[in-house]
Amino acid sequence: MELLDRYLQAVKKHLPWQRQDDIIAELRANLEAQLEDKESALGRPLTSAEAEEWLKQIGPPMQMAARYQPQQYLIGPTVFPTYWFVLKMASAWAMIVYTIVSVVRIATESPNVDALVGVLLSGPGILMTTAAWVTLIFAAIEYTVRRNPPKHGPLAGFSGDWTPSTLPPVEADAAPGKKRRSLANAVAEVIFGLLFLCWLLLIPEHPFLLVGPGFAYMRVSPFQFVPVFVQFYWAVVAINVLQVGWNCANLWRGRWQLQQPLQSIATKACGLIPMVILLSVRNHAWVLLKHPELDMARYGGTLVSINRAIYLGLVFVAAITVLTLLAEIARVGRDINRKRAAAL
Repeated sequence: MELLDRYLQAVKKHLPWQRQDDIIAELRANLEAQLEDKESALGRPLTSAEAEEWLKQIGPPMQMAARYQPQQYLIGPTVFPTYWFVLKMASAWAMIVYTIVSVVRIATESPNVDALVGVLLSGPGILMTTAAWVTLIFAAIEYTVRRNPPKHGPLAGFSGDWTPSTLPPVEADAAPGKKRRSLANAVAEVIFGLLFLCWLLLIPEHPFLLVGPGFAYMRVSPFQFVPVFVQFYWAVVAINVLQVGWNCANLWRGRWQLQQPLQSIATKACGLIPMVILLSVRNHAWVLLKHPELDMARYGGTLVSINRAIYLGLVFVAAITVLTLLAEIARVGRDINRKRAAAL
């Protein structure tokens, strides 16, 4: 039955990766046995409406998968796998950022034992604060969804108010050894996309976040960047806003588990815009002297070297971006041709 295949596929996405195949094989055998008993009792196959009603009685895919998860009730068995994945990722990134900031701060100030001890003692507090915020967010999500359960999208599985006919179609088998994209990955992608966007928006007021202690050197340096970097910055911000918006829309509409080839191509194509903005600078002069009449004799050679290095770097990055875009277009075209050939 196709509806049963779609149901099992939805359950599989929320199971532990190491045991997915074994659990699905066991669950399929049990459900097919139940289906045979029902059809034997009726003397005919179930209609579509009867099959949907039967699956509704079994329960949403997320609740079914939760039965095979370790019994953790900090957040709730249904949402716990996603919560645990995001908590680990958020904690890891919090410690990475905290470590980088602490090292830079100690290096720019006068290093001493007290500062090092203070950094080490503050680490557990950073982890506890991160865990508290992640837990609060997921507790609020579960509280809201359980009292106002949506009928569609990825959050529909938190309650019994769902319809089996809204399950996504059966997907082609994934490549051997390749892990399927999970809901936890999709949620983490949105969260870290938003965090990265916030970091970008803070840069104009806090340049230290981008160049670290190099910002102090730039203030006294004889060199300065041309204004085109402002356009470059806002182009990067716009691309990230677009990508985060797409990911949020896909997550809310329940399309996080499907490939989005057009979205991928559009994102990579938009990635060329910042490169074009920088490469269009006249004479490829991205860095100028603040006082050329005074410093040209001393720093002229260095200025040429800096601009040449920037040019070579931009050309390299642009070439990689173009090749990646062409490879993505070729892959999408190949997939379309395969589907057409399979349909013949």
